[in-house]
Amino acid sequence: MRILFDSREAQYKQPFGCLTVNQPCVLHIKTPKEIETHFVQLVLERDGGELSLEFPFVWAGDEGNYDIFRCECAVDTNGLYFYWFRVTAKSGVFRLFKQGSGTNMEAGERWQLSVLPADFAVPADFQGRVLYQIFPDRFARAGSCDLTQKLQPFTLREDWGGVPAFRPDPTTGEVLCNDFFGGNFRGIESKLEYLHSLGVGVLYLNPISMAFSNHRYDTADYKRPDPMLGTEEDFRALCAAAHKLDMKVLLDGVYSHTGANSVYFDRWGHFGNGAVSRGQASPYFSWYKFQRFPDKYDCWWGFPTLPNVNELDESYLDYIVRDEDSVLAHWLRLGADGFRLDVADELPDEFIRRFKTRLRQLKPDALLMGEVWEDASNKIAYSVRRRYFTDGELDSVMNYPWRTAILNFLRAQDDGTALGESVMTIAENYPPQVLHALMNPLSTHDTHRILTALIGDFPGDREYQASVRLSWEQREQSFARLQLAAFLQYTLPGSPSIYYGDEVGMEGCKDPFNRGCFPWGREDPRFVAFFRDLGQLKNNSSALRVGTVRVTMAGAGIIAFQRQTRTQTLLCCVNRDGAPLRVEARHSLMSQNTDRDGSGFLVHPGGFGCFEL
Repeated sequence: MRILFDSREAQYKQPFGCLTVNQPCVLHIKTPKEIETHFVQLVLERDGGELSLEFPFVWAGDEGNYDIFRCECAVDTNGLYFYWFRVTAKSGVFRLFKQGSGTNMEAGERWQLSVLPADFAVPADFQGRVLYQIFPDRFARAGSCDLTQKLQPFTLREDWGGVPAFRPDPTTGEVLCNDFFGGNFRGIESKLEYLHSLGVGVLYLNPISMAFSNHRYDTADYKRPDPMLGTEEDFRALCAAAHKLDMKVLLDGVYSHTGANSVYFDRWGHFGNGAVSRGQASPYFSWYKFQRFPDKYDCWWGFPTLPNVNELDESYLDYIVRDEDSVLAHWLRLGADGFRLDVADELPDEFIRRFKTRLRQLKPDALLMGEVWEDASNKIAYSVRRRYFTDGELDSVMNYPWRTAILNFLRAQDDGTALGESVMTIAENYPPQVLHALMNPLSTHDTHRILTALIGDFPGDREYQASVRLSWEQREQSFARLQLAAFLQYTLPGSPSIYYGDEVGMEGCKDPFNRGCFPWGREDPRFVAFFRDLGQLKNNSSALRVGTVRVTMAGAGIIAFQRQTRTQTLLCCVNRDGAPLRVEARHSLMSQNTDRDGSGFLVHPGGFGCFEL
């Protein structure tokens, strides 16, 4: 017999997951009567080892061959904690640790507990909304823009849908990323009704500020939209039209570096006086760190075109965050509803805190999301434990762990066990409001497109990846898998994120082949119809938008979980081999037909389903 404790079950721990400061928490632990337990203690250690708290349990009755012990505790300081148990029995003192889904004596990991600020809150309007990510140059174009103001040199492509340029410049040996297809604000605005038909509630735009490259992560002027995208008035009109359709607009904030070709750095002398390259008297000089002025400086991942900034420089903080017309304030006034922070792991916690504080002052219902690729609740970046949630810095993050787990499951690299564990780990470690606002992607601008990824990684050089096209058989196989992947994406907690074109069957390996042009007029109607059904399912169900999650089965190629609110309980199931599902439920929420067998069970013909219990 084993000592019993499961942090994910209400009979052992309430509430589930994170706590806020001074919130009561009740724990129960069951010990076999045969070991004659005398005393149980909860040992709670703050991350870093500077604080250790101990709370006693009291005997609370018995259950069969087990004694039950109860503890009620609260923590008065926010932070990341880890806990274990000390059990004093007739035969001695034992330490109880976590091992997988069970417990283990004298070895194993500690349980994690995040204690949040008492006022931690995430804007409700972003929770459970369908999100649509747009790479602005490649989505849609309408009207014309003043290209005389565009940074030189550039190529305006006339072959919408052509393969993005990927070969190095023969003179410099660099991949310049300066071929543009002309997508713009007016083009996005012209497609809002289409996005609305998909159930989209949030638009996330990759960078839109003036830049040299087509990806625009090399900012040239933070406060000026790229001329190829349009004017401030064009952006304001886009936001206003989106808001009329109840869509929020989220911008990409790139604040760890600027472009070398910018009004701030101006390495090549395009912008005139005032930039760093023109002298150390520049108002921007303190933003950068030079080893040798003017040609040797800190830069992002070694790219000389992307000089790093000191985010805590007072002048930089004023410009980006604090000034009356700071970059943050500027875009909010034009209609933006929040920001996604690029490479959040490379931004100091203090910068993120100040950005969040100012954001809330200017727009209380604005969202701040961070680019984090791992579990953001306990992330260590550059030897520093990040405090994204325990200090209330971020409202949301990009949920790459679930993307990885879904891919592994559907490519038969996991029988469902690891997927189930990933779902419950994130659900337990993240604040519930964050969980419901997570950006849940299957593809992004930094990954293979999902239709390609579901078949394989296609490793190789850019010449090879440029040539990759799925065969008809591979495409059909991938579409079948995509239905299961997207179903999981929409029924798990958070905001399902469509990377533009995934919903019409676009393919592509990693950058730049995942950044092709949207194939207007050549959409695969099967894909579009399916994503519209999923959008309707998500938006019409309170349990799918903000309900709790509990995995009820994970393994043997099957994953099943419940989503629940006070008024609705749903069971969501995926059978990887596509076999019919037999479920005891009232009815199916999916559009596919279901029949009842002789025992009254619903029999769903596909390999996935959402059922109301």
